Amino acid sequence: MKTIEETLLNRTSVRRYEYDKIPSETLDFIYRAIANTPTSYNGQQFSVIAIDDQSIKEELYAITNQKQIKTCATLLVFCADYHKIDILAQKKRIDNPHFENTLDGVMVGIIDAALAMQNAVVAAQAAGLGSCCCVGYARTANPEKIAEILKLPEGTFVVCALTLGIPRESPDVKPKQPLSLVIHHNHYRTDDMAPELEQYDQTISEYNRHRSGTTSENDWCTHILDYYRIALGYDMEGYLNKQGFKLPFSDKK
Repeated sequence: MKTIEETLLNRTSVRRYEYDKIPSETLDFIYRAIANTPTSYNGQQFSVIAIDDQSIKEELYAITNQKQIKTCATLLVFCADYHKIDILAQKKRIDNPHFENTLDGVMVGIIDAALAMQNAVVAAQAAGLGSCCCVGYARTANPEKIAEILKLPEGTFVVCALTLGIPRESPDVKPKQPLSLVIHHNHYRTDDMAPELEQYDQTISEYNRHRSGTTSENDWCTHILDYYRIALGYDMEGYLNKQGFKLPFSDKK
C-alpha cells in the first residue's frame, strides 16, 4: 500500500490500462472503503453499479465516447439513491416525506455519491491502481438510455462514473490552484485575486503545452468556460423528473 501522502498528493487521472483484471481482494478493499463512506445522517443515499461485463462497457462507450470506459478493468457508476429507503418505508408502512423532491435532497444524494467515489479513488490509488475521476458523461451523454442499460429504478440517478485498472501510463501530476486561492481564512478573501488567477491560467497553459502525452494550447479559464457552455445544453432537470424526482425548483415546464 502507498502512504497517505503518496496517495493524495501524487494522484493522476489514468485513461490507459493493462488488460489484466483487478485482483478480487483489491476490489473487496475498494468496495469496503466505499461502504464506509461518511454520509449525511448516515442515510447512505447512494449506490454503486460495478461493471466488468465487457458488452455493457462497450454499450456505455458507444454513448459517451470515453475510451477509458471500454478499456478499464472495472467501471464503477455512482448513483444518488432514494429507492432503498422507500422500499423499507413501504414495507414498514411509514409515511415517506420524499426528501429527494427538494433541492437539499438532490444535493445530499449527489454529495453522498461523490464522497463514495472519492473513497474509491483513494483506496484504488493506495492499492496501486489507476483511475479516471470522474467520468461526467456517464451522467450527461444520454441519461435515459444509460438508466435503461443499468436498470436504474425510480428514485435513483447517475452522478458520475469511475474507471479502474492496472495503469499502462504515468501521466504528469496536473497543477492545481495555489493554497492561497483554495484556502480562505476565517472569511472569503476580499483582496484582488486576479493576478494569482492569471498566473495560474498561465501555469495551466504551460503544462498543457509541455506535458507528456497529448498536448494542447488550452488555458484554464477559457477551457472551463467552454465546458460550462456545453453543459448548459444538458437537460438534467427533465431526466431527474423522469426518474421520479419531482423538483419544484426546475425551470422545465
